[in-house]
Amino acid sequence: MRVAAEIPDGAYVNLGIGLPTLVAAFMPPDRQIVFHSENGILGMGPYPGAGHEIRDLVNAGGQYVTTLPGASFMDSAESFTIVRGGHLDVAVLGGLQVSERGDLANWKRGDRAVGSIGGAADLAAGARRLFVAMEHTTKAGEPKIVRKCSYPLTAIRAVHLIFTDVAVIRVEPERLLLLEAAPGWAPADVQAITEAPLAISPDFQEMRL
Repeated sequence: MRVAAEIPDGAYVNLGIGLPTLVAAFMPPDRQIVFHSENGILGMGPYPGAGHEIRDLVNAGGQYVTTLPGASFMDSAESFTIVRGGHLDVAVLGGLQVSERGDLANWKRGDRAVGSIGGAADLAAGARRLFVAMEHTTKAGEPKIVRKCSYPLTAIRAVHLIFTDVAVIRVEPERLLLLEAAPGWAPADVQAITEAPLAISPDFQEMRL
């Protein structure tokens, strides 16, 4: 919901696999957003109701989707021309780690021998703005917002905004700026589970939901 509020009317948007796909369900009805999927869809609609799925109509994560009037289908090469040509206003990707300078690692953990970067590198480099939507810590409680990524990188200095379950953080040239925290969370609470140092915005507020 918080990520959706940040996407401007008329934007062309790609939602990455996993948590970011939830963003579409919270888009305000008065905004016209064009959703892109790198497997070749421009103009995706909401998820279909049970029993209305079309077997061959899926997004890049294999989830059933619908299309809106005016939607386009294309091959993968043309779809990635949209990405690499800088025609996406926003990409929303999941994250394993984000560094204090905006580096993103989101395709392989260091302790796993397998993994594929897929289209994430293209999306991170090609979109005009990159949002990362992720949980603030790992299941083991380890920080995911770090001084330096220890996992293989997806992109360098690419992230603009970080949205987690407890905070909204803007990546600035020389710092991470804490803009909002979840209800009941003080800046010190957020810093306690964040490895990278956080500056506090003078307009700091409770997360807008």
